[in-house]
Amino acid sequence: MKAVVCRSPGELVLEDRPAPGTPPSGWALVAVSHVGICGTDYHIFEGKHPFLAYPRIMGHEVSGTVIEAGEGVDLAVGEPVIINPYLACGKCIACRQGKPNCCVRIEVLGVHRDGAMCERILVPAQNLYPANGLSLADAAAVEFLAIGAHAVRRSLAQPGARTLVIGAGPIGLGTALFARIAGLDVKLLDMSAERLGFAASELDFATLDGSKGSATDLAREATDGEGFDVVFDATGNTQSVQSAFAHVAHGGTLVLVSVVKDDIVFSDPEFHKREMTLIGSRNALRADFDHVAASIRDGAVPLAKLVTHRTTLGDTPRDLGRWAHEKSGLIKAVIQVG
Repeated sequence: MKAVVCRSPGELVLEDRPAPGTPPSGWALVAVSHVGICGTDYHIFEGKHPFLAYPRIMGHEVSGTVIEAGEGVDLAVGEPVIINPYLACGKCIACRQGKPNCCVRIEVLGVHRDGAMCERILVPAQNLYPANGLSLADAAAVEFLAIGAHAVRRSLAQPGARTLVIGAGPIGLGTALFARIAGLDVKLLDMSAERLGFAASELDFATLDGSKGSATDLAREATDGEGFDVVFDATGNTQSVQSAFAHVAHGGTLVLVSVVKDDIVFSDPEFHKREMTLIGSRNALRADFDHVAASIRDGAVPLAKLVTHRTTLGDTPRDLGRWAHEKSGLIKAVIQVG
């Protein structure tokens, strides 16, 4: 089969790889249809991922069609599916508590093991969700949107809560969209005038331009000095995460959607004075995938606006390498495989 392989940082090639064999019990063989390109994929290409072994087939935002099912798999051949790329052990403390998204021994397709920038892939059947009427192109967008949907659900924020989403990249935009779907009063903060312009003109969000002043001052001005009831940081930037504590109102909540390598330092007296809640949000659960898929079917998610770039498997080595540096106008890129 054809596969796009990142052999080493900056080296992305189309290779012939052996096709997967017959699926074992509990697994299914899937013909890959579409793959979204994530910030993680760009980081792998650029050599910025801290825990990755090369060579690696990337790709974890995936849709496809079941072409062979192992013993005990309740999926029909020909079934269109959404792939949950977080492979969990099923036995650890997180899995036992119904949180396979943060499994102790989690393996994410395209990161810890080879992913879906290829023609076929073996996946545990428990990680395959019927597309239920979604096009396979739309189904490939469910995973990245589920990250934000999960973060919003984790926040326990109530309708009407004054909400700030920091970072207007794909994950931040997804978080903002699902915060709005949940009835929250959402504003977006970013340093990029282009991304803020997109969020305002195409998605109708109120925005705060972080390039035009202190983010803390902007947050205070937007809330009459009180701060936001809930703040989501989706920047992947250490300084932004640390600054976000100051944007939260007394009694409010900070949700860390992105992850950074560095230690986070904050003022404990301020944290306690405000009786803040700090929440980490990792990956997503089946409920989040289902919520996103239903929202797309209901027309609540403007995917046609979010997917700005498309390519084919054969052109991915050229296009992904280019898009890693040419970000203007880029929100979400999708590879058509099948």
